[in-house]
Amino acid sequence: MSIIDSCSLCIPDAASMRKAGASLARSLYDRSTTILLSGELGAGKTTFLSGFAEALGQPGTTSPTYALEQRYHSKKFGEWIHMDLYRLRPDQARELVAASHEHGGLRCIEWPERLEGQVPEGPIIEITISEEGTGRRMAIEFRDLPLPEQGDIETWRRETRLPAHIVRHCEGVAAAAVFLTKWLLEKENSITRPQAVQRAAQVHDLLRFLDFRPDASPSDAEEATADDRDVWDRLRQRYHGQSHEAACASFLRERGYEGLASIVAVHGLHVDPALRDTTEKLLLAYADKRVIGERFTSVEERFSEFRERYGKGHADPRSAAWFDDTKQAERLLFPRGIPSEDQKRHGGN
Repeated sequence: MSIIDSCSLCIPDAASMRKAGASLARSLYDRSTTILLSGELGAGKTTFLSGFAEALGQPGTTSPTYALEQRYHSKKFGEWIHMDLYRLRPDQARELVAASHEHGGLRCIEWPERLEGQVPEGPIIEITISEEGTGRRMAIEFRDLPLPEQGDIETWRRETRLPAHIVRHCEGVAAAAVFLTKWLLEKENSITRPQAVQRAAQVHDLLRFLDFRPDASPSDAEEATADDRDVWDRLRQRYHGQSHEAACASFLRERGYEGLASIVAVHGLHVDPALRDTTEKLLLAYADKRVIGERFTSVEERFSEFRERYGKGHADPRSAAWFDDTKQAERLLFPRGIPSEDQKRHGGN
């Protein structure tokens, strides 16, 4: 599978390397993923994997350099394997890796260079750590989460007759998500999938009109045609009883985008926050709560606008709970400081 998504981190110290490892555990979508970890001796691979293991619920890892393979258990992904091919010839390395093909769970392989290009089939995340000044540069390539092209999204918008103001909102959330992803990568040493977050934002309200009353209309209804309304009625029948989040997730799954569907499915206010168990899921939900129309704003202003629109300015217990959930997400994502509207206008500096 070709590269689908990629990112890079500047790692200044061991604590940041451990944090980066933990962040990888929060960006996994397929339990059969193979992680290829390259880097010279002393590059920080062991520190990275220690953070990764701890985030999966394992208190520590033992270097498998002499045992060649160690197996651990995680609550979410079951048993996972850590292999080190450093001391093996290419034929031995391929034999060891091939013996785990039926495992069906996560595999972390150090020194994949020993495989001489014969990497395992299936979902792959490839990580390369190299020296950069006094620190390290980490490059991550994702070959595990299929994503639609921009042309696909534009086609879907035409097919669903998505109202123009919702298209503008989706693009506003996408711009916010791209900015916030860049912030996580540069300032939080957190592995995050830029393309996945952007694509999820662009389609997150693809079927937003399903939540409108049948006798109500989008704000640009004066431009809607009879054909538009026929399409919306058919979509309401097809996804009857589903919220726009669940319906959009179904729409994406029908087209083979299971991972993207899982990100979009949990962005709404009515979803249990515990279901946002990856960085991308949390980030999309958060970015959506920082955009009014297509304008990036603060969480406080967004919920003030929400109360005015839906609560006529009165306190709403649900609104208070949703606000608290969003602020908690903000603290989880950005412990070193919250990105502001002014920083977005000036490119994140």
